[in-house]
Amino acid sequence: MKKHNFSAGPCILPQEVLKKASEAVINFNNLDLSLIEISHRSADFVAVMEHAKDLVLELLDLKDKGYSALFLQGGASLEFLMVPYNLLPEGGKAGYLDTGTWSSKAIKEAKLLGDIEVIASSKDANYNYIPKNYAIPSDLAYVHCTSNNTIFGTQIKNFPKTDTLLVCDMSSDIFSRKLDFSQFDLIYAGAQKNMGPAGTTLVVVKDEILGKTGRKIPSMLDYQVHIAKDSMFNTPAVFPVYVSMLTLEWLKSLGGIEAIEKINEEKANILYQEIDTNPLFQGVAKKEDRSNMNVTFILTDESKKEKFDSTWKAAGISGINGHRSVGGYRASIYNAMPLESVQVLVNIMKAL
Repeated sequence: MKKHNFSAGPCILPQEVLKKASEAVINFNNLDLSLIEISHRSADFVAVMEHAKDLVLELLDLKDKGYSALFLQGGASLEFLMVPYNLLPEGGKAGYLDTGTWSSKAIKEAKLLGDIEVIASSKDANYNYIPKNYAIPSDLAYVHCTSNNTIFGTQIKNFPKTDTLLVCDMSSDIFSRKLDFSQFDLIYAGAQKNMGPAGTTLVVVKDEILGKTGRKIPSMLDYQVHIAKDSMFNTPAVFPVYVSMLTLEWLKSLGGIEAIEKINEEKANILYQEIDTNPLFQGVAKKEDRSNMNVTFILTDESKKEKFDSTWKAAGISGINGHRSVGGYRASIYNAMPLESVQVLVNIMKAL
């Protein structure tokens, strides 16, 4: 039976990407060697890394605009610490939007290195909305936000306007919608939502903002070190980088971010329409802040839960149980999720 993978992450990947990746694990580039056993400094893998970085900048329309793309390790969680190490001066202050679990974790790590001001928070309503109409202090080294909140199903539609540096954790909606990416000075994203398997993290940073904190930064946490070594200061996560490259090639072949955004909007619209018109379901996030990647909803009649759960499981649906902090259900509809799978879920909801 075909499985419909709504998992929040690690998440669904395009079938053609999985096929190419599996072939490369056996025999990469007709070398009669596996991708995961060749030297990361071989010409074959260096070409993979360079192509992956080029695709990132091309798709984000940041090529030749003074940005570097990096594939690092440690997940987005390590970036919670790397960002202040590289951008927060000794004695400096940074501002954070607190819109969910991951932004609160980023705040916790940043507080280890300096004065962190939470400039707005939606914690008061269990993060079911994005704060608005907040003031941004003028004495900040940077402002940090999280573009999409995987657990709570919210997404920033209008980003902070600031005269200082703007940093964004885009782990769960990178490459999913058209934005002016040049408004950000630093973007980071774990691969395991919209790019590839867990194990590598994308960082896109404006070169000119680095090296200005006066800090002594450990080598593994220094973006300038990784830029100078072309993301190979230490052995990179070869397989996740390769799969990310394949996924970015797939996205480019579809027509890039502009094309996938239209598909993502269609998927989200049909699912939210069912949630809004079917009295048995109710959305969790405020309508104006709903995510097009993670759709959170609950049953209004718990007596229907057993039937609903057994029906979607029988249909081959996987991964739609909500996070424990929210409850209910969460359908993650990342770039590689086919419209057909969303329609299967909607049909089950209609028939309940």
